[in-house]
Amino acid sequence: MNPPNALRSSSLPIERVRRGKVRDVYDLGGALLIVATDRVSAFDVVMNEPIPDKGKILTQVANFWFGATKDILPNHLLATNVSDYPAELQKYAEQLEGRSVMVKKAVVAPIECIVRGYLAGSGLKEYEKQGAVCGIALPPGLGMAHELPEPIFTPSTKAEEGHDENISFEQMTAIVGLELSERLRELSLALYKRGRQLAAERNIILADTKFEFGQLDGGDLILIDEVLTPDSSRYWPMENYEPGKNPPSLDKQYLRDYLSSLKDWNKQPPPPTLPQEVIQNVRARYLDLAGRFGITV
Repeated sequence: MNPPNALRSSSLPIERVRRGKVRDVYDLGGALLIVATDRVSAFDVVMNEPIPDKGKILTQVANFWFGATKDILPNHLLATNVSDYPAELQKYAEQLEGRSVMVKKAVVAPIECIVRGYLAGSGLKEYEKQGAVCGIALPPGLGMAHELPEPIFTPSTKAEEGHDENISFEQMTAIVGLELSERLRELSLALYKRGRQLAAERNIILADTKFEFGQLDGGDLILIDEVLTPDSSRYWPMENYEPGKNPPSLDKQYLRDYLSSLKDWNKQPPPPTLPQEVIQNVRARYLDLAGRFGITV
């Protein structure tokens, strides 16, 4: 049974063209409707239990950042209020309000554009083995949560099934070409620096994040999907940060850490049952992050 206020799956009388780990995408003809459910995934496995209000938090945080970065690059947003959607969707306002957006159609660049300002996650593991991340050599002696000399662009593949894989910039150019690769790297670093600055003003460290880009019919690039959310980013409260230690997080890392502690789950489907305490703790972290940006759900 779903907890109160949790939406595991949306249901609308229009064509659903994609059901991602978190988002349901519908075709409106000249635009798309993206609905952020309360599903949560970790290690590419969708958990059975949703996190109440998670979709609303993700949507509102992303909308904040779309507004805060539109001078760097236009984005896919067309409408964020149900009252501005097509008339046939108005009756579904209770399901859609706060957790959906109407967006432009675009051809998705087949690269996850990741920027890291600190060592953690797969970047830390790669550094410990090779002294480098995605072919970028880093100084010796770094460890968990250490700040990098400067932010680095570390792309990965965008896998429809299975895990994304970190690749070098040279490998990226073989996929999308040199000109587009250089532009995506430039934009990703600029967006990360904006996010890091505004997060720091709210006593948060933006350790790393991923961006997704699309191209319109005319070839213009836009920012798509989600941006600087706690699902796509690693956020640490400054008050608890200590280099060398795994910091408390305001993102999905708490869930990953809990799942990694389970000795009887191999990180493959089916997922384990999440205790209510874990569900509430994940929700509290997302709400904490949103609150620091003045967002309430």
